[in-house]
Order: sequence, then structure tokens, then C-alpha cells
Amino acid sequence: ESVSFVSPPGRNLKEWLQEQFCDKPLEQDDMRLHNSAYVGDLDTLRNLLQEEDFKRRINEKSVWCCGCLPCTPLRIAATAHAVCVAYLISQGAEVDLVDVKGQTALYVAVVNGHLDCVRILLEAGANPNGSRHHRSTPLYHAARVGRLDILQELIRFNADVDMDHQLGPRLLLSARTLNTLVVCPLYISAAYHHLDCFRLLLQAGAQPDFNYTGPVCQEALTRGLASCLLWNAVLRHGCEGAFVHLLLDHGANPALVPWDESELEAPNRRKVDPEALRIFLEARRSPRRLTHLCRIRIRRTMGKSRVSRVPSLPLPQPIKNFLL
Repeated sequence: ESVSFVSPPGRNLKEWLQEQFCDKPLEQDDMRLHNSAYVGDLDTLRNLLQEEDFKRRINEKSVWCCGCLPCTPLRIAATAHAVCVAYLISQGAEVDLVDVKGQTALYVAVVNGHLDCVRILLEAGANPNGSRHHRSTPLYHAARVGRLDILQELIRFNADVDMDHQLGPRLLLSARTLNTLVVCPLYISAAYHHLDCFRLLLQAGAQPDFNYTGPVCQEALTRGLASCLLWNAVLRHGCEGAFVHLLLDHGANPALVPWDESELEAPNRRKVDPEALRIFLEARRSPRRLTHLCRIRIRRTMGKSRVSRVPSLPLPQPIKNFLL
């Protein structure tokens, strides 16, 4: 007699997620609010939110018709429907609630490339840096995909151009401070050759040397950590000379990287742009002008939180252009 070893069917993923992360069991959940947000049905949203029961549930996490990830109606609407986002906020939706992946509505709007949703959320007070519970930020994603318009909005609302959510407190003067370049928005814009984004981040005060604002151990660089420098990334990814000029214009130190002409022949350096390397080597041999050093000192003294206010200062336009 044959014996069957077939296991009983596993649990439905949607049911398990609902049980683990949602605010109500699946059998008790009326998902009309979430489904309306998903399809952008503003009329249904308005009708539902006239009822007290649905008003109380405006920030409730639930699955919806086409998804398994428990989310709030606002987080769902932020994928595409600006009018629904604005209406839900006007009815009391909290803008910075996260889903089970740590994604805020703003992050989702950026990932889906919806500038109108991004603007509405930022104007409603959404944190431009997203959530520390997620391993990326809205600004990082915009820099990666080259969305200059979204990047401009995030910076206008004071997003941190050096934001790094992956690490907690770091030890001063340790190698740990220099091994996170890949999560740096400036790095990722260079890696994907988004020159306009790269320029905007530097103009907004992004660190031109490291993805770190505290003390850096120079000895660590001589032990091989130069790969954690923006210089190395720009040259290694074959960026054009304009990227090198921008780093120089914003105070990057070419002496930190021990590159020379032989790098063009190295088997792991075939992407290097010859013109970019020429500009870099020439800058390393030549002292910077005094006017350039003064500009960099002024910008660093102001700090990135104040650099964006230069256009509003009562200064002659040539001076503003010089500082920016």
C-alpha cells in the first residue's frame, strides 16, 4: 500500500501578513478604504470617510486588493494618486507612518517617480529623510535614478544630502567611518553618471571627500581605505572630466588618492576616462588659487544647512554666484 508524503497546503501569505502586521484580523477587515486609495477613487474615499468607523481607521495598516504588504491608505495612494494623497492628509492621515519594510509614503512616492505626491507630502510636513527603519532614503533613490526635479524638492525641504541610515553611532578616528561610500547619495549619482544630480548635491553642501562629517584617520587611508573616497569612485566608474571639475570646485582634496598615469593600464581600471584622470593629476600637482580656498572656507563655515540661503542674502549677484 502506497503512503502519501504530501504535506498539507501552507498558509496563505496574505493571511499571515495580515495576522502579523495589520491592525485587524483578515476576517474582520473591510478593505474598501485601502482599495479605493489603490485605484485612486477619490469619490469613494470621500464617501467612506464621512462614516466615523472609517475615519477612525484612516491610519490603519491593512492589505488591499492587489497587494500583500500591510500599509495605510496614504502609503498606498502615494504610489500614483496625488489628489487622494492630499485628501487623506486633509482628513487626518499621518504622513510619516511606515509599512513593514520601513517605507514612508514619501519614499514610496519618490520610488514611483510621482513629483506631485512628493510635493504634497513634503508640504504636509513629511520627513524628507524618510525613516531610520529603512536602508535607503528618498534623496538617495532620487540621486540613483537621476530624478533632478525630485532631488530639488527634497533639498528645498532640507533633506540631508549626506544621509546614511545604515549605521548607528560611529567611533571617531576608526576605519569604520570610511567604509560606507556605497550608501552615499553623491557616490550613487556618480556611479550612474547623473551629472546634474551630482552637481546639485555638491552645491547643496554634500561632503566632497568622504561619506562622513567627523574626524577621519589619515593613517587609515594609507592602509588601503582610499577606495572609500569620492575621488576613487568618480575615476573608477569612468566619469567624465566634468565630475572631476565639480569635486575640485567644491573642495575635494586630490592628494588623498594615490592615482597616477599607470592606472589607465591597470586591468581593473579600464573604465577610467583619460581626460578625467588628466584633470585630476594636474590638480594634484598644482596648488589651488587663494580665491578658491577662500570660497571653500566660507562654504564650510556656513555649513550645508545655510548654503541654500545664499541666494536670499543681501549681497551682489556676482558674490552669490561665487559662493554657489
